[in-house]
Amino acid sequence: MLGGINNALFLTSFAGFFVLGILIILLRWTFSRGKSVVERPSRVGNDDEYGLLEVVAAPSNHIEGEMLKRKLLEHGIKATLTQTKQGPRIMVFPSEVRAAQAILRS
Repeated sequence: MLGGINNALFLTSFAGFFVLGILIILLRWTFSRGKSVVERPSRVGNDDEYGLLEVVAAPSNHIEGEMLKRKLLEHGIKATLTQTKQGPRIMVFPSEVRAAQAILRS
């Protein structure tokens, strides 16, 4: 006992302030980044704005594009159907472009 004060109660009250301080720091860090965990709305871009993906087909509508995409998926090629400024496009990775074009021609 220090000066007639119960030290355990005194230290316990400071532990609550310590925990509250940690929570404040964590919450400020979590919400101050400026990045949301909610997905941004998609943005339509040009054919060359999709990173590594390359265009292998330009279907006239999304129904035809979905059929071509499923044909590629059945042959084990990962394909993406996306809307670009030029219309719907089927895109694949560069290592699979030749195989995808051959499958789509057949």
